[in-house]
Amino acid sequence: MNGEDAIAYLKDMKRVQNPGPDIIISDMIMSPINGLLLLRWVRTSKESPNRFVPYIMLSGAADREYVASARDLGTSEFLAKPFSVNSVFTHLAQVIERPRPVIARQKYFGPCRRRNRDAGPPGGEERRRLGDDHVTYVYSAEKTVKAKSASDVWSFNLPNSLKEKAGGGKGGPPSLPASIMEEAEQSLERASLDFSTWANEYLANLGKLCDEASAEPAKRGNLFAEINELAHELRGQGGTFGYPLISVFGKMLYDSTREGCPETDNQVEVVKAHVDAMRAVIREKVSGDGGQVGKELLAGLKAAVQRFDVVE
Repeated sequence: MNGEDAIAYLKDMKRVQNPGPDIIISDMIMSPINGLLLLRWVRTSKESPNRFVPYIMLSGAADREYVASARDLGTSEFLAKPFSVNSVFTHLAQVIERPRPVIARQKYFGPCRRRNRDAGPPGGEERRRLGDDHVTYVYSAEKTVKAKSASDVWSFNLPNSLKEKAGGGKGGPPSLPASIMEEAEQSLERASLDFSTWANEYLANLGKLCDEASAEPAKRGNLFAEINELAHELRGQGGTFGYPLISVFGKMLYDSTREGCPETDNQVEVVKAHVDAMRAVIREKVSGDGGQVGKELLAGLKAAVQRFDVVE
């Protein structure tokens, strides 16, 4: 199962009101939807059956940058490859025996990023606001302690039902009415997951690669390979998140930048035409087949490709 399959499975769980898996263990490097994108979906999408689920990220790419990205998207644990049976056990025990409270802020939803709440920050500079007058604490469906001042932090300290289940008990998922989550979202003015945010990041990267390919022809082989990889991810993500035209255009770009493609100025323009078409889809929020607008975008892209598809 890859990230795309996992999202489809979790959406099905939500539709039948199934709380979903008790723990998610995911590789980081997957295609077309990688572990970071899957994690972001799990934590922020209203279609996720359980935004609180413990999430363990696996990766052989355990660079500081990747670990920080996973942490900032709400992973519970990060397990570097190669790993031993003992290390797997240790990480599982951590999320079962000592789960951290889930923190909701305007730009973050996930386990508290500081394992020891009383420990000082690295480097000695404290950036947290002191006191808890601004924090709303949620302990269960029946017990919520409101902040004394305007709340911009919600701390979900829910019952540890996972420990009960691991010990052979009958613990189920914590009971948390949707109304409490909706109140937290409104208090924090947090928007639900929007695919356009992801897509614009990819398109910005594609634009930079195009500019570099225009300026440095000698690097086009490697640059087109990077463009091909991004196109492959977009072709998988678009349909999953309700933008099938992104998948269509992503596949067209993927096919036109495969190994052995021309490394010409015209080929750079072909890539730009695809990027412009996908930007139009996101800008106009052209979901589904796009109707007449979608047909015009597809026809325009094909015309642009045909115009540049000549020998230089």
